Amino acid sequence: MSYKTRKIKDKIINLWIRFMVVLVLLLPIVIAFSLLNKSWLILGHSGLSDLLFSSVWRPLAGEFGFWPFILSSVWITFIGLGLTAPICLLSAIFLTYYGSRRLMVFMQPVVDILAGIPSVIYGVWGILIIVPAVGQYIAPLFGYETSGFSIMAGGFVLSVMLIPFILNILIEILRTVPHDLFEASLSLGASKWQTIKLVVLRKSFPGIISAFGLGLSRAFGETIAVLMVVGNVVGVPDNVFQPGYPLPALIANNYGEMLSIPMFDSALMFAALLLMAVVIIFNLISRRAIVYFERQQ
Repeated sequence: MSYKTRKIKDKIINLWIRFMVVLVLLLPIVIAFSLLNKSWLILGHSGLSDLLFSSVWRPLAGEFGFWPFILSSVWITFIGLGLTAPICLLSAIFLTYYGSRRLMVFMQPVVDILAGIPSVIYGVWGILIIVPAVGQYIAPLFGYETSGFSIMAGGFVLSVMLIPFILNILIEILRTVPHDLFEASLSLGASKWQTIKLVVLRKSFPGIISAFGLGLSRAFGETIAVLMVVGNVVGVPDNVFQPGYPLPALIANNYGEMLSIPMFDSALMFAALLLMAVVIIFNLISRRAIVYFERQQ
């Protein structure tokens, strides 16, 4: 191949790579602009504060209050992340520093299988196991009566779904800590747990924040499994044992049959825009936290 041909080939590859990068950068902007364009009808009909903080949801009367859906989404997301965070972190520590190599080889495909199970399977499992457990055992333990279809059930199912996603990231993050750093701490007289707590976790803390931030974003948009166990009742929940109605479930339940109603269609597009905005905010907060803790090291 001649020098001129190689130069032309390099230029073509370089232009193609640049085009792909620009496309990736523009994709979120295009998606956000499309959703905003479709949401403009309802934004012109109702004020932003009324849409976000009103709890009245009567689409046929032209009243679209998204506060019950926002609150349900936030509760389910943080319950799911709160339940799965200690499980994932402690499991990652055990598999990386305490478990045998054979155990890691066995667990890796198990975690991958959990990650590959369709959401609807988790939803069916939640109906069969989690919903009865919440209704018959967990809620009465706290003095509440419920059918089991509740925010707590959605949080439980969501936490199980997040385990393989967050656990895989945490294992890779802990593996990036230099082994020489680990050995140096042990040589100074620290115990294994002291080394993990004071050296390994401190060194990998920005990565841990990133893993939980990504998990939070993933949890907020989860649809099918949560939809099947959360109850889907419009209202502001007073406690986690009451039914909820998260934003993804609102879109999934109504989008197909409501396309013929322009205002309702615009409201569902606004719900999608709201989801995207919240995920972006979570990611920005997570990124700021990562930068802050990296500077502290």
